[in-house]
Amino acid sequence: MDLGIKDAVDRRLHVNFSTVKRSPHGTDRHVGNRVRMRRKMQGMTQEKLGEALGLTFQQVQKYEKGTNRIAASRLQHIASIQQVPISFFFEGAPGLSDVLDESSDYVSDFLATSDGLALTKAYMHIENAKLRRSIVALVKQIAGEGEPEQVTVRII
Repeated sequence: MDLGIKDAVDRRLHVNFSTVKRSPHGTDRHVGNRVRMRRKMQGMTQEKLGEALGLTFQQVQKYEKGTNRIAASRLQHIASIQQVPISFFFEGAPGLSDVLDESSDYVSDFLATSDGLALTKAYMHIENAKLRRSIVALVKQIAGEGEPEQVTVRII
């Protein structure tokens, strides 16, 4: 084969992997969700977290989506700001021992939303255990889960 033709074929087959779009790794998404969840638990905005890290809020967004990976030193800094151990970000993360345990993913995803966090915070402030169980039964009934049961809530 002529050397010129070989070079042309090599150039056509060359793929620049730095421009190929990749989807975020499951662990990166999980860590990002945990950063978001903890930030919201603290009532902190992306701008405030970005300021504390010396970054823009857009970079924080990319971390939270898992689009950009968080370096170990940066994760350590985030853990310090959010007052949690680094292991917090990996709790429930997908790993080799998991067999696609998606049952806990929906809980983490829910808690990472503002509605999920607000509902959880409000629920945890209810001291009356009977009232909490009644609320769970009511929500299950609304969601169409389980047997319809008599839910009586008396507010005093």
